Amino acid sequence: MSTALALVLPVFADAAEEGKKVLIGMLLVGLTFIAVIALGETSKYLKHRRKARGRASY
Repeated sequence: MSTALALVLPVFADAAEEGKKVLIGMLLVGLTFIAVIALGETSKYLKHRRKARGRASY
């Protein structure tokens, strides 16, 4: 019984490590999406502000 457990335990440890890597990867992809959306919204806001300010008169 203990030999079977000793053979199966490293497999579970590998699966836990793999799951951790997958979770971290998904979080990084989510943060990338959030960053792209934030950059787009910020540029849109700044463009709107620039347009509302008008052109400088020289």
